[in-house]
Amino acid sequence: MKSRVKQLCLASGVLLTGFWSEAVIAETLAPRLVLQITVDQLRADLLYRNREQFGEGGFRYLLENGTVYSDAHHRHANTETIVGHATLATGTDPAVHGMVANLWFDRKTGRPYYNVQDADYPLLSQGGVDQSSEIDPTQRAATTDGRSPNAILSSTIADEISIGIAGGPKVFGVSVKDRGAISMAGHSGKAFWFSKSEGRFITSSYYMDQYPDWVSAWNDKGLTGSYADGAWELSGEKTSYRFGDADDMEWETDFPGFGRAFPHPYGAGDGKYYTTLLTLSPAGDELTADFAKALIDAEQIGTDDVTDYLSVSFSSTDYVGHIFGPSSLETEDNLRRLDRTLAGFLQYIDETIGLARTLVVLSADHGAAEVPGYLTSLGIPASYFNFEDVDKRPAIEAMKAEFGIAEELVENFSQPYVYLNQAVLDEKGLDKATVSRRLADELQKMPGIAYAISSEDLRSGNVARTAVSEAVLANFHPDRSGDIYIVFEPHWFVGEFDGLTVAATHGSPWSYDTHVPIIFAGPGIVSQRIARRVETVDVAATIAAYLKIKPPSGSRGQVLTEALP
Repeated sequence: MKSRVKQLCLASGVLLTGFWSEAVIAETLAPRLVLQITVDQLRADLLYRNREQFGEGGFRYLLENGTVYSDAHHRHANTETIVGHATLATGTDPAVHGMVANLWFDRKTGRPYYNVQDADYPLLSQGGVDQSSEIDPTQRAATTDGRSPNAILSSTIADEISIGIAGGPKVFGVSVKDRGAISMAGHSGKAFWFSKSEGRFITSSYYMDQYPDWVSAWNDKGLTGSYADGAWELSGEKTSYRFGDADDMEWETDFPGFGRAFPHPYGAGDGKYYTTLLTLSPAGDELTADFAKALIDAEQIGTDDVTDYLSVSFSSTDYVGHIFGPSSLETEDNLRRLDRTLAGFLQYIDETIGLARTLVVLSADHGAAEVPGYLTSLGIPASYFNFEDVDKRPAIEAMKAEFGIAEELVENFSQPYVYLNQAVLDEKGLDKATVSRRLADELQKMPGIAYAISSEDLRSGNVARTAVSEAVLANFHPDRSGDIYIVFEPHWFVGEFDGLTVAATHGSPWSYDTHVPIIFAGPGIVSQRIARRVETVDVAATIAAYLKIKPPSGSRGQVLTEALP
């Protein structure tokens, strides 16, 4: 009987083999490419809100062919760009990977520290290392034009691919934003990003001493300049948009020369803000995708059976959201155009590498808050918070008088952290723990502030164990976090981004900022929607499990077993 069963099994195996398709065979092989796509400020609901406007091959391809986690969240409190990107890359919290904010105050130097700045690795000029390259005007807080991933304290999934995959995998990260490219490329890969000051994609001496010929050729072909004297036009009829009758709203940011209504002109190619305006529109993502295609071709990504890694971070959704808000005609049209850009990019992947041999992972670094003006028009309370005058408010002045302080008590506010003036505390012989706890109490009484939590209480565990305090703890790093963590009330925030006054922003532990998509698509992955709550720290652990390599050094995530073949 056993012999008969064996014969039947063998016969069935031969029969089934004859019906295997090329795609099924591909599922049994390691992917040639891990393509990690991060859409900056893509709040999860925006995918579903705009789904009917998407064409074939872009977001719809992933939604219909992938394992979609519809209730995915960041679990850290400060939902900013570098924090979210680093979390997706490392599979751990900012308390471990160290990227606690886009900008934190360096107590040793007494100056702000931009997350990926590194004076030891200057930007490359077109001919090589240039110690005096102009700093990108939208990153004016950086104190050096050097860039590297050295401040990231955990290995990334890109690093683990470099370590765990035999044969020398190629590892790259591309984005308009330096922090979007560098964090995902990790310590072992190479990163390229768009310099607004130079109008080209650049890198730093951390990665290479001079540009490959293909980078110079891409920069010289003039795609950046091709938008000159043009404009961002609506891609469809206004009546086809949910917010078609909401153009030119008073709460939107009127960026110089760009305006609040369609069409949004780019102006002359040599204009002061020309390259910045490209990033405030779908053009930024189009440039990113085109550069990534050139990278794939020149670096021969995915051309053999060694699994390569490419991260592409699309940034325009974030810039458009800041200027116009997530519920705006501009955001709606930008997502339509990004869908087309993504469809074209995935088609290129299919033609050159094969989607049947590509693991695609899509998520976002954070969500977005609605513009207060839009919410109040619906009767929902919302407002901006001005932190600049906090030190002068009567309650704080009275508290300072009690401690005998006449000077500024707050030395720096780098959202979400308050840093006390240590020199004043030392001069007065005051205990920082006492002063910070008292100041936190006063701040928490102010309208618009939900919580003000002192770092001393975080260190000692003297905080109530709530969802918010857990998120703040996940964000706490003793050397980089400030003396007090500020959590604003829902729909309250400081309307500032990269030195600009903006309509909307992000950075809170509230669901509109934490809720992001997580989608896995590729060989062996089932088309399904999973409604249980998962976290972004799970992404790196799941990629590692899929590739059968170890997770990043600080990994704290759980493997999402539904996304495994």
